[in-house]
Amino acid sequence: MKKIILCLSACVLLSFSLADTTINKEERKIATDFLKETKKGVLAAAEGLSDAQLKFKPGPDRWSVEDCLKHIAMSEQMLWGMIEGGLKQPATPEKRIDVKMKDEDVIKNIEDRSTKVKTFAPLEPVNTPFKSAAEAMASFSKERDKLVEYVNNTNDDLRNHVNPLPVGVFDSYQMILFVAAHSNRHMQQINEVKADPNYPKN
Repeated sequence: MKKIILCLSACVLLSFSLADTTINKEERKIATDFLKETKKGVLAAAEGLSDAQLKFKPGPDRWSVEDCLKHIAMSEQMLWGMIEGGLKQPATPEKRIDVKMKDEDVIKNIEDRSTKVKTFAPLEPVNTPFKSAAEAMASFSKERDKLVEYVNNTNDDLRNHVNPLPVGVFDSYQMILFVAAHSNRHMQQINEVKADPNYPKN
């Protein structure tokens, strides 16, 4: 009987330990809903466009819809690679003090297009491996579905794996919100291109 009690106690302690280092039910739902919503927004913004519409640029230094899609798809891969790589390293709870933003502020700041930021060279549309908008959308959709599945099932310690970026310091849960917000930022850019007065009608 004593052994059974000890075994049960260990299981209870393990379950509490797991709960303490895993995102809660509400956080999981917020992230998965946001990932699904922003995926839907990107795909809807580009759905049914002609080749002329996909390739139209409002100016010589502006991106086309196709450019935006290539950037989104490449960023999806690279940001997840960064998150995944960080999660393979030991947790760094002592660095949580460097995380200055609340979750909602991460979303708000990344989505805000009033501040323009030049992307890194590997994420420039011309430097991505995608040969077409369709190829980029297929990659984006596949990677996003994998990320949704991960968030739905993970027990990783997302809050105590901290990621320093040039734009701030984020825990790994916030990085997932960052991914979704980033795609929404460029979905807005796609809609800006489509609103240009010279945008092809078909």
